Amino acid sequence: MPRRVLTGRVVSDKTDKTVTVLVERRVMHPLYKKFIRRSKKYAAHDEANLCKEGDVVSIEECRPISKTKTWLVVVRNGAAVERPEGFSAPVVADSPATQSAAV
Repeated sequence: MPRRVLTGRVVSDKTDKTVTVLVERRVMHPLYKKFIRRSKKYAAHDEANLCKEGDVVSIEECRPISKTKTWLVVVRNGAAVERPEGFSAPVVADSPATQSAAV
């Protein structure tokens, strides 16, 4: 099963090796058919304490690191973040166009 990847903004970097990431999504209201914003905060592991407040980061689902931390910072402001020891890289499948050309 693929790991989920979300993009959000760092709202807190006060804890050691942890950042709080605010992820916003737009959903349509069931009655009024108007788009509204829903947001949720996730605690993500930042091994080197690189992320600062206001950074845009991508976080990836991983094994539980603590009671509330099950996410890992993967990309910070467009640059890849080095993974800590013990975390494997995600398997990226080829695009459908590449697979059809190979056949």
